[in-house]
Amino acid sequence: MISRVLSRVGLTAAVLFLLLPLLGLVYRAPWSSLGTILASTELVETLRLSLIISLTATALAALLGLPLAWGLVRLGPGWKRRLLLALALLPMVLPPVVGGVALLFAFGRRGLLGRPLESWFGVELAFTTAGAVLAAAFVALPFFVLSAQAGLRAVDPGFVENGRALGMSTSGTFWRITLPLARPGLAAGLVVAWARALGEFGATVTFAGSLPGRTRTVPLAVYVALDSRPDAAVALSLVLLAVSLAVLFLLRERWLGAPPTRPALPVAERSLGSVG
Repeated sequence: MISRVLSRVGLTAAVLFLLLPLLGLVYRAPWSSLGTILASTELVETLRLSLIISLTATALAALLGLPLAWGLVRLGPGWKRRLLLALALLPMVLPPVVGGVALLFAFGRRGLLGRPLESWFGVELAFTTAGAVLAAAFVALPFFVLSAQAGLRAVDPGFVENGRALGMSTSGTFWRITLPLARPGLAAGLVVAWARALGEFGATVTFAGSLPGRTRTVPLAVYVALDSRPDAAVALSLVLLAVSLAVLFLLRERWLGAPPTRPALPVAERSLGSVG
């Protein structure tokens, strides 16, 4: 009886701990003027810039993360795989500000790669829109890798073996069988990476700054407006909250334990059939 009461009290406390901040945000929201605030030129520009940076960062994270995830799948158990996995997930556990400092000393004007980029090609990344993309991609990459690796591992090796038996090359089986079968995991990785890139703050402000129209994304705008324009800060916070809820809704089957579907099976069959 006592354990049941303690369990319910703990559950209630945990729910309130998570729910009260959200209720506070919703309660403070300027609902009557929300549309007007979000339609202002400054906030529209901030939202537009955030979409550009986050989508570009997601594409970069996918471009770099797919071969990384595939390498993790191909590597057998051992220290090499553990080392590669630790390197891939490091930005996830690294404090974002530390990540920004690391990017600054790697790609800044005096960084390991930043100095030759500027002197040889005239390319500057720090405190530019490209720098904001780089910072967002850095923190979003592990989220894509985790989901993509899970999707690639879930592919039935039998389909790949059948494809090779029918004369498909290694690259052919990868593009025509493995990737279509892993599509749910890859899509989930893209969504999560985009949400993480959209909400990035620490690495961006450290490496790219908070320059209006260039690097000031929604999280940075929320921080800047919190003192001078709290209604605008709350309105933008609601946008990020809505995005987060939408991501959870889209990925509820993968994250919340709903029975998974297997729509990719016909894709594999069509691929194998086209080879035959």
